[in-house]
Amino acid sequence: MIFRFSLYGFLKNQRYFEPFLVLVLLEKGFSFFLVGMLIAFRELTVNLLEIPSGAVADAWGRRGSMILSFSVYIVSFLLFGLAESQLGMFAAMFFYAVGDAFRTGTHKAMIFEWLRLQGREDEKARVYGYTRSWSKIGSAVSVVLAAVLVVVSGNFSSVFYFATVPYVLSIVNMLGYPAELDGEHEKVRSPSAVVRHLRDSLSVTIRQRPLRRLVAESMGWEGVFHAVKDYLQPVLQAIVLASWAVPLATDAESEARRTALLVGPVFFGLFLLAAVASRSAHRVVRAAGSEERAATWLWGVNALVCLALSWAAYLQILPGVAVAFVVIYVLQNVWRPILISRFDQHSAASRGATVLSIESQAHRAATMVVAPILGWSVDLVQRHGLGGDFWPVGAVSAGAALLFFFSALRHRNSRDPRSE
Repeated sequence: MIFRFSLYGFLKNQRYFEPFLVLVLLEKGFSFFLVGMLIAFRELTVNLLEIPSGAVADAWGRRGSMILSFSVYIVSFLLFGLAESQLGMFAAMFFYAVGDAFRTGTHKAMIFEWLRLQGREDEKARVYGYTRSWSKIGSAVSVVLAAVLVVVSGNFSSVFYFATVPYVLSIVNMLGYPAELDGEHEKVRSPSAVVRHLRDSLSVTIRQRPLRRLVAESMGWEGVFHAVKDYLQPVLQAIVLASWAVPLATDAESEARRTALLVGPVFFGLFLLAAVASRSAHRVVRAAGSEERAATWLWGVNALVCLALSWAAYLQILPGVAVAFVVIYVLQNVWRPILISRFDQHSAASRGATVLSIESQAHRAATMVVAPILGWSVDLVQRHGLGGDFWPVGAVSAGAALLFFFSALRHRNSRDPRSE
């Protein structure tokens, strides 16, 4: 099953449009504020659907939820490719959000269910980190293919159509998952049972202090990360516009081709580093002595890197900004397996997908708030020449990281001893 879990991650990340999505939106006339609003719309849609979808997955079967997710993603990719207006892009993003809602948290719960059935519960961080590393390898392969497609076609939109193929293969892969991973230990059919399951899971998450804290940490790290990560794309495009950055480009080549020549190699290297980082998460835990201490270390390092990003962006040292973004990506891929393992430690098996969906909804709510504010801030800085364009991105990220770093230090003497 580890092969199938890894194949899922590899195929799921064949999103050939992902390294260029913000550039597509800017090309279609979006301001950074409108980009932030589109991201907020996606997060709002997912939030309206995600906890119920997690409850349905726990109660009615996780494989069916995953297959539905992939099918809706395919519709969204086709709409993204066809859309010529801002309204069309919002419609495409709606279907993308529906796909996210029925996927997020569900597959993780299937991995942890399999580990329980195999008696390998102590390997959560290692196995999840390993399968997540294949997701990042998939992203690395994806960005190379995407760059080639953009160079050949001369535009960004064509990559949406090619992304449908691996998602069809993902459905085939999911059909081979054993029925026991549906969570048959709590197989229910009535809508009222789903509502009760959802209500009880929310109650447990709110009442348990460790889960409340983990949800807050997810909002502070994952929520902010997903609001800021795509700013690497316009940073790289800005580097491209400095002619020394792409010596192979000529005036006859389109800006899309020139951008792909830099975005492709940078994201390829970034995703390979992310794969190594994800696979090494358990080593960070071992070095720190516990998952809680490892999380505190990561908060501190993340704060320093975000401060460096803000400083470099203010001084318009764009290569330094790009390097800081790469480090932030790497840190996130060490952080995520540790966070998910900490959640599983405090969650009952029967509520696995639902609790992880609550976590995902919480960090998406944070993204929904942060993304438009960041977009507005970047637009403001650009209009009034208040330093380099992207320094608010680093400033907001550093503020969140410092808050949770010092909070973690204060919490160490009072936290649940089981977290050690």
